[in-house]
Amino acid sequence: MAQSFLRTALNNLVEARQRRADLYATGALLSLDDASLEAMGLKRDELRRRPHQRSII
Repeated sequence: MAQSFLRTALNNLVEARQRRADLYATGALLSLDDASLEAMGLKRDELRRRPHQRSII
């Protein structure tokens, strides 16, 4: 069954906000020191390969 226009618009809005949050979170993680990243199981090189944004604006 086809989705309604409003449902499709809402899904697109949620997806766009999720992508924006991912960009911001990656940028914030890159500001942490290497010891903190390692404690979370992340590597700076892997984070640098992801798209990122330092500011939410």
